[in-house]
Amino acid sequence: MSVQSGTFNSPQHGVSSPRVLQWLGLLVMLYLLLVSVSMIGSGFKWAVGEQAKELFAFASNPVAGLMIGIVGTALIQSSSTVTAIIVGLVAGGLPVGTAIPMVMGANIGTTVTNTLVSLGHARCKEEFRRAFSCATVHDFFNLLAVFIFLPLEMMTGLLAKLSGWLVSPLLQTNDLSMKSFNFIKPLTQPAVNSVKSLFEVFPTSWGGVALVIFGIVTVIASITVMGKLMKTLMVGKARTVLNNAIGRGPLHGITSGMLVTILVQSSSTTTSLVVPLVGSNVLSVRQVYPFTLGANIGTCITALLAATAVVGGNAAFALQIALVHLLFNCISILFIFGIPVLRELPLKCADTLGGYAAKSKWAVVAYLSMIFVVLPGLVLFISSLF
Repeated sequence: MSVQSGTFNSPQHGVSSPRVLQWLGLLVMLYLLLVSVSMIGSGFKWAVGEQAKELFAFASNPVAGLMIGIVGTALIQSSSTVTAIIVGLVAGGLPVGTAIPMVMGANIGTTVTNTLVSLGHARCKEEFRRAFSCATVHDFFNLLAVFIFLPLEMMTGLLAKLSGWLVSPLLQTNDLSMKSFNFIKPLTQPAVNSVKSLFEVFPTSWGGVALVIFGIVTVIASITVMGKLMKTLMVGKARTVLNNAIGRGPLHGITSGMLVTILVQSSSTTTSLVVPLVGSNVLSVRQVYPFTLGANIGTCITALLAATAVVGGNAAFALQIALVHLLFNCISILFIFGIPVLRELPLKCADTLGGYAAKSKWAVVAYLSMIFVVLPGLVLFISSLF
């Protein structure tokens, strides 16, 4: 009887023990994220020093900043990672105004994953047309949002002013650590100081450069592992939210897309989930459109978490750029999705491009090359001449 009891109970231990380890691993990765963002800020201050103005001069061109965000995110394939890195750079002294176009660019760069997923339907023209249209509707929405709000930001400073107003109580003291986030610095600073001491062997500012690079690598690694752990732990809940999301109206779709992205910690994963469903004609592009927009909001949680790691002089500015990301996505959805003419534009563009892609795969190559290689490269080259 005791043997049977032991045999019956052992699977429970086998199931629960790995799950506990996964939750512990998630906490460790969150800690590493906070530490790495602090490292980027510290390293940036150390490396730049008095040369800050010269360094910022290159990225101060808003279009160049936008392209940096697009290329960086297309390479890393995670807007969450890029915005967390930007938070760290702002903590190190990068002006918020310079960082805003980079954040906008991150929204565009992350959407290349959807296009790659749609290639799985390339054997059947009609399936590929639907899948590619689904993959690019998110692209066209983000491109339209940047097309509208980047010039508006350049003319009025709308996002900078709104986010500045939200953090104005903190800007008066310029420190987040005095209140609810007081526990962050004692937890992260010893680790940051220990790593920083390892790079003090480098001459002049090269130690700061090495610390920034190490911080960026750690951000990428921690968010990648966090995403995998979140998918393992939350896949059931994410699937339930996804199943309940479609066909219940735009507001429900946007909310569900946001929740799924928070659960799996990846907007690329969220939007890629629905591409095969549209390709196989289970859902339409119009049905999943609001769901993909919710992913834009859900992905902002990482930057907000990263901002809590910043203490000292630029803490409020780090929170401000994280709020810029959130405000940009929320206002874009309210404005574009709220106006029928603008709401239809991404759908029409995606449908047209899907038709061309179904006729010739070179249309896919041309599209990807133009958006993620030719245009960014050309703009960065031209901006370097002035």
